[in-house]
Amino acid sequence: ITIMKSVLFVAILFPLSVSFGQVELDAITRALSQGDAASLSRYFDQRVEVSILDESDVYAKDQAAAVLKRFFSANRPSSFSTVHKGTSSNNNSRYCIGNLVAGRQTFRVYIYLKSAGGKQVIQELRFDKE
Repeated sequence: ITIMKSVLFVAILFPLSVSFGQVELDAITRALSQGDAASLSRYFDQRVEVSILDESDVYAKDQAAAVLKRFFSANRPSSFSTVHKGTSSNNNSRYCIGNLVAGRQTFRVYIYLKSAGGKQVIQELRFDKE
């Protein structure tokens, strides 16, 4: 009976954990498409690597939000479309690759998330020219 309870517990909780991760990823991609650095920063890890074209550094949450706010001011986003997303089973991390249309340019965006404190947080955010 204990084994059955454990199997049932996992069967119920696993889909919930996947859906919570999806909700966070949906909120992150929505914030990207709207150029909302403040909303995006809610999902940052304590320190986050931000790479914009050839400029890359590891920032505290506030600094990363300021860097993105400047980027979004210079490149006003109009849409974000997901190209690929997946998970890594060995360390419970997720990733999403997409295209951000901003101004007259399209940027390929890479989002790497890890599990921390029961939620998915952005560990790395990278913007490359498409």
